Amino acid sequence: MASSRQNTQRPFFRRLDWRLILLIGVLCFISILTIHSAMSGGQYSADFSIRQGFYYALGAFLALMIMIFSPKQIRKYTYIVYIIVVLLLIGLLILPESTITPIINGAKSWYRLGPISIQPSEFMKIVMILALANVVARHNRFTFNKSLETDFKLILKVMGVSLIPMALILLQNDLGTTLVFLAIIAGVLIVSGVTWKILAPLFGGAIFIGTSLILSIIFKPELLENISGIKTYQLGRVNSWLDPYTYSSGDGFHLTESLKAIGSGQLSGKGFNNGEVYIPENHTDFIFSVIGEEFGFIGAVVLLIVFLLLLLHLMRLAQLQDDLFSKTFIVGYISLLLFHILQNIGMTIQLLPITGIPLPFISYGGSSIWSLMMGIGVILSIYYHQSQRQSILNSKK
Repeated sequence: MASSRQNTQRPFFRRLDWRLILLIGVLCFISILTIHSAMSGGQYSADFSIRQGFYYALGAFLALMIMIFSPKQIRKYTYIVYIIVVLLLIGLLILPESTITPIINGAKSWYRLGPISIQPSEFMKIVMILALANVVARHNRFTFNKSLETDFKLILKVMGVSLIPMALILLQNDLGTTLVFLAIIAGVLIVSGVTWKILAPLFGGAIFIGTSLILSIIFKPELLENISGIKTYQLGRVNSWLDPYTYSSGDGFHLTESLKAIGSGQLSGKGFNNGEVYIPENHTDFIFSVIGEEFGFIGAVVLLIVFLLLLLHLMRLAQLQDDLFSKTFIVGYISLLLFHILQNIGMTIQLLPITGIPLPFISYGGSSIWSLMMGIGVILSIYYHQSQRQSILNSKK
């Protein structure tokens, strides 16, 4: 009886992506440890690391529940979930400020249900990757003669799915999340089959516009004001990025303190719970500053290695996929993670402007953790059901 039970259980555990689970477990440990250390500054009476552990536990349960469904079943419900999240985003714009839709840090981007706050834009990232993967897979399935015309049609479909949530989030004054969507779209288009005759000028034009915008802000802010109507004083965040010490008492305060914290950590850091530099809400967007100060260059490199191993593992999974929906989703998820990592770490060391983008799997936040774990659930589903099909095929040989 025991042998029979073991035989029925072993295939289930063998079909789990243990490398992915292990890497997420390591990031969970780093997150809880660092957030607990960030609490030593005395900014808060509560210990947010305990809440982060709860968020991770709930996120793990959510990922396992999603894993049960096959990628085909997930595709079936994608647009229903897409519509629900879009309606939640619309609700934030039309509902008045209340205890359910509060204004937090100057933005009305959350629904508060008792002690839990839910940010729909975080979930929209994963839902949009699913929707785009569905669009790409369906388009290629029913396109028998590829041409420039069919490629343009696919780009229009991708933009059609993306523009509504991007516009709604821009109306929340959340430029950072909008940039994340652009990164996701870029990653999806690269594997969509669209010819580089279209992608090369498209990406080149985007880079040119972005570079021109930054240069105009630096050298000709009055020109930007005349063209777009953006006032010079509204460029404070960019100016504080370029010259933070001039604005150290205002917009540049977070950056100057972050540079001070990371620089003072030197090679091995000041030690766990020994952070001295004050950074407001350092357990969220500036969590990397805590790592740099308390664990030094070595601790930062260890975290980067874990991220690199995660990205390489996901890239390998994407390469192994024959199903275009699965491949596109994984690449979209990689684009999401890569942009978050580069932007978040870059802004703490003055390489990039400051945006409200968290460090994935590390920064404190329920919505961020839950949405990322939703994506992990989809990837576990892809791996699990692919292994299941392979087991069935091997048994028939």
